[in-house]
Amino acid sequence: MEDTISLPYWVFVLLLVFALILMLDRVLLPGMRWYLRRRVNYVIAEVNSRLDIEIRPFQLTRKQALIDQLIFDDKVIAAIKDYARENNMPTEVAQAKALKYATEIAPTFNAYVYFRFGYWLAKKVGRLIYRVRVGFYDNNQLKDIPSGSSVVFVMNHRSNMDYVLVSFLVAEKTALSYAVGEWARIWPLQTLIKSMGAFFVRRDSRNALYRRVLERYVNLSTRAGVCQAVFLEGGLTRDGKLREPRLGFLDYMLRDYHPEIDRDIVFIPAGINYDRVIEDKSLIRRLDADVEKRSGWFVFKTGFAFFIKTLMMKRRARWRRFGYASVNFGQPISTRQYCKDKNLEFSQLDPESRFEAISTLATKLMQNISDVIPILPIALMAEIVLDNQQRAKSELELKADAMARIGHLKKSGAPIDISSRTFEYVLTAALDMLVGRGFVDVIDGLCIANPGSIVVLEYYANSIQHWRDGNKRANDIIQA
Repeated sequence: MEDTISLPYWVFVLLLVFALILMLDRVLLPGMRWYLRRRVNYVIAEVNSRLDIEIRPFQLTRKQALIDQLIFDDKVIAAIKDYARENNMPTEVAQAKALKYATEIAPTFNAYVYFRFGYWLAKKVGRLIYRVRVGFYDNNQLKDIPSGSSVVFVMNHRSNMDYVLVSFLVAEKTALSYAVGEWARIWPLQTLIKSMGAFFVRRDSRNALYRRVLERYVNLSTRAGVCQAVFLEGGLTRDGKLREPRLGFLDYMLRDYHPEIDRDIVFIPAGINYDRVIEDKSLIRRLDADVEKRSGWFVFKTGFAFFIKTLMMKRRARWRRFGYASVNFGQPISTRQYCKDKNLEFSQLDPESRFEAISTLATKLMQNISDVIPILPIALMAEIVLDNQQRAKSELELKADAMARIGHLKKSGAPIDISSRTFEYVLTAALDMLVGRGFVDVIDGLCIANPGSIVVLEYYANSIQHWRDGNKRANDIIQA
């Protein structure tokens, strides 16, 4: 007779759970990791064969390795010691803070997520809402950028859609690394954004240790050739005008730059504009310092309702409501050539002189960005309506004024892509959009600006204000 062993039920369940975990850890998970790694490597090899700028090894480095590289960087170690001394705390506590900052900043780039999911999602969302246009004003110089260069797209910042729009427009050329603000640090958006190579930034942080860790990450990624996208204004424009450039990121990139031995840093200006900025009213609302801040629930509820309503629209209705979204790319600026022309080496300058030199470069970049900001129908028609806000005009008269303005802009070399064959349709659609949103009133067949919508009309007209006086450039109108 065989002996039997009786076990309590809970022990049997516990042993079963341990057996399943062991099977997962030793059999299933290794096979799954191998399969996923193989898929990722296949995607990397496939996209690198067609990208103008290949994915850099730095982007494929494991996150923990990036964190270790930051924590044990000589300058970060010195900053940890200084921070501990200034705040009268143990070095270990300061090091733990630095580790927290490094973990927060370091991305987890996944080529499969970026090119198979992120690109598809960005493309679908961009084209779901807008008619997307892209233009190049660089005489094919983009193709002539040496493959080993660090490419940095510098852009104006009009909407949070900028991330989506530019990402899918350049996805056939390179993988972009963005700096994103704290607005994106919510689950599950945070995981998705980090897997697409973005890194989080605490804007306006005065913490010296945090800024040192951020500086070293930006410097290391730039030196490694990672292609980056930077909004020089540092934040969204609230009145539609170009803001004063922020110098922090440029300083991080250039303070240790040696033009003779380091790889070239090539800045590519990009101008972005929309017929309708999704968050226009929210941005304008913030101009009022006394305005009550909306709750997170209100923002979520409003955003979700907007998304569902937009999704249910027919394509023609969406495009008539949101119009064009356009990006123009300008002539690249080589930092190596710039330093040679100016007889300049940023790494040899004292902080005050370096910031002055970087400010000059930033102003030049802002000028180049303003030169390629697309002139879209809504901005143009908003300008015409504002010029006639004291006197109502017929639709025909407003379109005649707009056509005359287009001719003047084209002679000035402005980036306007409205052909003579589509004048009538495009301008009619733009005026219909302004009337439909309540920005323009129609009284007895005559159109006039709605007094309560002057600020909104100015917001759109301000996007092309630098062309107001012919060839007047951004350095004459940059607003603090």
